[in-house]
Amino acid sequence: MTTETTSTRSTAPLAVTSRRPVGPRTWVTTAAANVVTAVLGVMFLIPLLWVVFAAFNAKAGLKLEWPGSGFSLDNFRAVLTPETTYRPMWNGLVLCVGSTVIAIFVATLAAYPLSRFETRYKRPFLLTILFSTGLPITAIMVPVYGLFVQLNLIDTIGGTIAFMATTALPMSIFLCKNFMDGVPLTLEEAAWTDGANSMQTLRHIVLPLMWPGLSVVTIFTFIGMWGNFFIPFVLLLSPDRLPASVSIFTFFGQYGSVQWGQLAAYSVLYTLPVVVLYVLLSRRLGGAFNFGGALKG
Repeated sequence: MTTETTSTRSTAPLAVTSRRPVGPRTWVTTAAANVVTAVLGVMFLIPLLWVVFAAFNAKAGLKLEWPGSGFSLDNFRAVLTPETTYRPMWNGLVLCVGSTVIAIFVATLAAYPLSRFETRYKRPFLLTILFSTGLPITAIMVPVYGLFVQLNLIDTIGGTIAFMATTALPMSIFLCKNFMDGVPLTLEEAAWTDGANSMQTLRHIVLPLMWPGLSVVTIFTFIGMWGNFFIPFVLLLSPDRLPASVSIFTFFGQYGSVQWGQLAAYSVLYTLPVVVLYVLLSRRLGGAFNFGGALKG
């Protein structure tokens, strides 16, 4: 009897709280938020639908319309050539993969001491990194172009990869440091007790536990590189070295009137590397950081 009475008294306040009436002001706010979200979703959905529909429409224009009887793969046959798609895609993959690998490697090494050690220069360095994440690239491209001319790095793939990786470093370091902060230090201390040094704990303890975070940083960095138009447009001069992000611009100038269907087909092909990368890394993103289980083990 005593137990039942205590249980009834303990659950009564919860029932009253869950039945608290919602006022008209809350309904209006929720409805307004849903309407704004729906409008924003439609604004993003319409261009995507136009790209998909126009890619399979032989008579595509700027109007959003279902291909219907005009369904055709002619737009893809027209753009699937070495000059239009294969070579720019390959150049873009070389630039973006190379820049992403360098940026992730350097960012991991830079984030580790920032996450694990306390120095007097840690806070100024972090503030400098945070400031660099908001620095527009256009503000430094003129001196960078002059520097590349002096070093004879203009129109070189290696120099462009190095600069693109440099521009991605501030955000990559910032993200890696935040993900690394979530790895319990007690795991490293146990490894240090067994005789492991800092680089060994970073490789065998920290990195395996922060693979989801590294996957996020990799996708974020690669997408930023893949859609970068300005840097390769300024630093690469030869048409056969331009990536896909720059060659798509030629649909508006070099070929005269815009072939909207071919432009849409090229845009669909242009998004495939990002989709493939996301699918490959989605398994890493699906799991959460199981640090609790690691601690128990």
